Amino acid sequence: MIKSMTGFGRSESVTKDRKIVIEMKSVNHRYCDLNIKMPKKFNYFEAAIRNHLKQYIGRGKVDIFITYEDYTEDNVCIKYNSDIASEYVKYLGQMADEFGLKSDLSSVALSRFPEVLILEDQSDNEEELWRELVVILDEAANKFVESRTKEGEALKNDLIGKLDGMITMVDYIEGVSPSLVEAYRKRLEEKVKELLEGKALDESRILTEVTIYADKICVDEETVRLRSHIQNTKAILLEGGNVGRKLDFIAQEMNREANTILSKAGSLDISNKAIDLKTEIEKVREQIQNIE
Repeated sequence: MIKSMTGFGRSESVTKDRKIVIEMKSVNHRYCDLNIKMPKKFNYFEAAIRNHLKQYIGRGKVDIFITYEDYTEDNVCIKYNSDIASEYVKYLGQMADEFGLKSDLSSVALSRFPEVLILEDQSDNEEELWRELVVILDEAANKFVESRTKEGEALKNDLIGKLDGMITMVDYIEGVSPSLVEAYRKRLEEKVKELLEGKALDESRILTEVTIYADKICVDEETVRLRSHIQNTKAILLEGGNVGRKLDFIAQEMNREANTILSKAGSLDISNKAIDLKTEIEKVREQIQNIE
């Protein structure tokens, strides 16, 4: 299956102790770029989260948002930093002696100084928290992949339609090209007859000129390669997988062949058709940029 690089997934878990919500959204990117925004208490899991998501994501710039609410009442504790308190007492006493001040320091006043008393979250069981987190992560990731797959299917159908149209254009160019040589031969013979005014034609010279012209406007190799690229692209789309980079390379090759056909165009019809081909190839390239 084909997956788009844009998608969205959301999951949440609510228990008596906590609420965890995970949201994922992505846009196009050449590589896999994961940007995770989460509470400080989940920082320990960042590497594990990144590794876990790699099984779901091949390419794209993905923003992952994790929010956390703790419903427990005893989730914080007070920590007393005696070393910091001792430093405050020491320097406050030194200041009182130095300036002749009355020392009226109390324990209540001392507790208000920075870092003397600290509120800290009580540490959760990391294994238990990760087991809960990974379940929510999987659910969000599956929904994320589902949305990418749905959009990817629409992209595939649109691309196949454009590729079929391009095959029709190639058929037209291949059908018209042989008649151009014969038309050129007739025009050349008529022109030479006018110049010779009834004298015998040099058939070998006419043949040489026609051969040179035919070689100049021949696009057989280009149309064969272009047809092959189009068919290969369709086959890859139907096969599915993470094929965005491969398809982008093939689209560049298709554009190169179309440019050559345009440069060799021996008639306005072929020139216009080659321009139409280039336009469709550019549309295909734009769509391919959205494929993982």
